[in-house]
Amino acid sequence: MEDNKDETNFNLLQDKHDNHQIKAYKRRWIILTFFIVYAAVNSYQWIEYSIINNIITRYYNVTPVMVDWTSIIYMALYAPLVIPASYILDKHGLRAAGLIGALGTALGTSIKVFSIGRDSFWIVLLGQAVVSASQLLILCLPPRIAAVWFKPNEVSTACSLGVFGTQLGAALGFVLPPMIVQNRENVDEIGHDLKVLCWGLTAVIIPTAIAIIFYFPMQPPKPPSITQVEERNRTEKFSGKLFFHSVSVLMKNVPFVIHVIAYGINIGVFSAVGTLLNQLILRYFKHLPDAEEFAGRAGLVMIVIGMVGSILFGIFLDKTHKYKETTVCTYLMSSVSVVAFMFALEMKSKILVYLAIGVVGLFTNAYMPVGFEFAMELTYPSSEGTTTGLLMAPSQVLGVVFALMLGQLNVLIGPFWSLASQVLLLVVGTVITWFVPNNLKRQEAFKRRKNDDILLKEIKR
Repeated sequence: MEDNKDETNFNLLQDKHDNHQIKAYKRRWIILTFFIVYAAVNSYQWIEYSIINNIITRYYNVTPVMVDWTSIIYMALYAPLVIPASYILDKHGLRAAGLIGALGTALGTSIKVFSIGRDSFWIVLLGQAVVSASQLLILCLPPRIAAVWFKPNEVSTACSLGVFGTQLGAALGFVLPPMIVQNRENVDEIGHDLKVLCWGLTAVIIPTAIAIIFYFPMQPPKPPSITQVEERNRTEKFSGKLFFHSVSVLMKNVPFVIHVIAYGINIGVFSAVGTLLNQLILRYFKHLPDAEEFAGRAGLVMIVIGMVGSILFGIFLDKTHKYKETTVCTYLMSSVSVVAFMFALEMKSKILVYLAIGVVGLFTNAYMPVGFEFAMELTYPSSEGTTTGLLMAPSQVLGVVFALMLGQLNVLIGPFWSLASQVLLLVVGTVITWFVPNNLKRQEAFKRRKNDDILLKEIKR
């Protein structure tokens, strides 16, 4: 009788799991590497001009606010385009989204090669618009790549590495432009530096885009996890009606909506501080001969420390699955770190600025993948791409608002109190996050599948 029971359990589990053989391919790391490279090239251009705001202002004879728009446009285009981008990802899959993101980034980057004339600032904005629109199909991909290609115990780490690409680009965007484009007396020399900047970036993205055309498939031949087996076994096909129904379901998910608001505040503050970093630091250190490079190095420290934090927190989440607790902790420390940065600037100490901005980066950057994973937890089993798109949309809108607000406050009341306004926003976001109801459905599903796997192995013995 016991043998019959074991045989029944074995058959049920076989029916459930053996429609596809589970396999994690080594090339998943190559796929992820390609994504990291073109995500980095895209995000590099977010801060490329803002970090040398004073030089660009003089060269093109435009206002600082117009230069700020080379960064703000990244956020401004997100909200109106996020639903179409999520639709493309859900309907056509990873390959289509990856191709559009990579080719769009290559096109926008190439356009700026023609922006070297001093009356060509509009070409800069055009190239930035194309690149920033392409970003929509980049930011949504890390959770999907992690889910489609990686084993369950690698998902959070892979997602963090995907976000790492965006952070790596931002880090290089802070440090390389001030090194390449010097604040020279002769504007023709500045034009030569800008040409080197634009052509160098184009030389990186074109080969990467070509590689993605030939080596970025829709999905691996065999799924890497039981979750993906079930995803492939779904009989319900994609439709526009189904997609917008899923959006409606997400918008009615109260814990997710609360998290979206809190996430938007945190990333909005980070975007605003990054966009205005050159202006904030130059208010205190403009007497230094290398002031622009100092601002760039400070941004580099912020992003590099943040990248390390992102990976460490991703590994921590894979081990502990303490999503809400980790999200609240990183949020609270984001608030504290900006306070430290305020006082470091007031003391006019380069070492303290480096230390403080490093702590800002550690927690604000780490919050991005932590927030992603918490959102996946709150919305399981909804589509990762749609969830990520809706999660990011308010953060981009708030990034525009906060950047413009921070710029105005910096002029009116100075960097200290303008940054204090951002701290207040972060404190509000921390409180909101504390009240997000937790959802353990995804963890319960993972545990059930793990138990099924253990039982299947025991029966096969």
